[in-house]
Amino acid sequence: MHFLRPLLRRPSANWILLVAALAVVTPRAVHAEALLVVEADTGKVLQADNATMPWYPASVTKIMTAYVTLKAVKEGRLSLDTLLTVSPVAAAESPSKMGFPPGTQVTVDNALKMMMVKSANDMAVVLAEGVGGSVDGFSGTMNQTALKLGMTQTSYVNPNGLPADGQVTSARDLAILARAVIRDLPEYEYFMHIPSIRYGRRVTHNFNKLIGRYPGADGFKTGFICASGYNLVASATRNGKRLIAVVLGASSGQARAVRAAQLLERGFGGHGLGWLKPALGTVDSLVPIDATPPNLREEMCNGKRKRPATDEDADVVASNGNASTGETAVTFFTAGLQPPVKPADLLAAAAAPSEPVPVYTGPTKTGAALIAAVAAEAEKQASARRGKKSKIAAKKPDAGAPKAEADAKPGAKATAARHANAKPEAAAKPAASAEKKPAAKPAAAGDKGTPKPAKPKAAAKPKGETKPAG
Repeated sequence: MHFLRPLLRRPSANWILLVAALAVVTPRAVHAEALLVVEADTGKVLQADNATMPWYPASVTKIMTAYVTLKAVKEGRLSLDTLLTVSPVAAAESPSKMGFPPGTQVTVDNALKMMMVKSANDMAVVLAEGVGGSVDGFSGTMNQTALKLGMTQTSYVNPNGLPADGQVTSARDLAILARAVIRDLPEYEYFMHIPSIRYGRRVTHNFNKLIGRYPGADGFKTGFICASGYNLVASATRNGKRLIAVVLGASSGQARAVRAAQLLERGFGGHGLGWLKPALGTVDSLVPIDATPPNLREEMCNGKRKRPATDEDADVVASNGNASTGETAVTFFTAGLQPPVKPADLLAAAAAPSEPVPVYTGPTKTGAALIAAVAAEAEKQASARRGKKSKIAAKKPDAGAPKAEADAKPGAKATAARHANAKPEAAAKPAASAEKKPAAKPAAAGDKGTPKPAKPKAAAKPKGETKPAG
């Protein structure tokens, strides 16, 4: 870097040369990613990288599902209290989902909350069938709506973003959609930034890590499939100014949140070396790229790197909290000398305290009825859990088995291997012990009397856990 010292002594005009030199010295990390920041009210583009590159949307598709549903509510075609029924098609969707059996009824209000916070794929289908009659019918409405909004690079095949041929969008189109939500549905915007929901005993936090952590964060939705990488449409408001940031193809749930925070910080800064950048116009005027969406499956989900199959597990963070997210010194230099927002700084603290919003099945409930419904579901879940624990306990080997194995003769391991597939009753007899400790109660209810003295034997291990003999 010594060759840059003369430049520092020259007039400020040479800062441009310094920027160019730094760009050579610190090249950007190579990673397929699309980034966009726009002003919510004007649509002015503040930063755009691959903003019109076609991309697989994953669960950010649910922003459009919510938009179409809430437009129907606003127009009086149904209400938030309308009861919808979980169909076999909805119940069969892949996780993340609520997992309700077919025939379960849920209100539009609760389905929207479950879909936007938990990213429940089954609730997206419930809404699609309730509003559009079928998944195909609703997808058609989604596409018509996209065209009306000017989302010329978007095509929908399903309402939840699960992998499907032909399901595509772009950062440009997603920013246009986010602006439409803000403009057309201000009274329903709260669905876009609920911090967490409670279903019985289960509390699910919003997968958008900015909610409750980044100051002023107020939307929208995350998404992930192997082909798309980690996606996020986010918004935040500061001093009366609202920005929308779109991140597509990030390397992790952590990275997309950090990237969005960095984009928003620059946008709110609005000073520094912004004069170095050419005017980018408005989001609608960005020219679409005619290309095939990048497929990040090999990078995201290959055998060398474990990644979650759904956005439900997207809060897995990198082992190194300060791992690079592709930013370089020159990027921040040209953005106005603003320091990077480190992942550790963004995610170290827990989200701001908030009371989870209760969700439930059945008709709309308020007051005491709501409290009772939540309590009943909590008890149901607790009973199911106790039953599961009882079944697991019943399958466990005799309490005396570990001691018996420790006291057994050298040949006991071979004996245990021969009896690995023995019936449960065979393992229920108490094993002899050199210290004559009390044996555990026999597992089989029909066993009577005291076993005759015999040479110590190792109790049979549960099937599948016994190591090969020898």
